Amino acid sequence: MGDLGKLLVLLGGIVVIVGLALILIGRTNLPIGRLPGDIIYRGKNTTFYFPLATSIVVSVVLSILLYVIGRIRK
Repeated sequence: MGDLGKLLVLLGGIVVIVGLALILIGRTNLPIGRLPGDIIYRGKNTTFYFPLATSIVVSVVLSILLYVIGRIRK
C-alpha cells in the first residue's frame, strides 16, 4: 500500500505542475491552438476543432525534450 500511495502523490504532483504550466502558457500570447494548420469548422449549431499543427509541434518539442533527457541520463 505504501508504494501505491507514493505513486498517487507523484501523479498528483505531476498533474499540478502540468496544470500550472498550462495556466501560465494561456496567459502569454503564444499562438498555441491557433496555428495555421489547425482545422476549425463552424456550422450552424456545431463547431469542430482539430488542432493538427499544434499536435505536430507539441509532438516534436516533446520528442526532442525526451531525447535530450535520455542522452543526459546515460
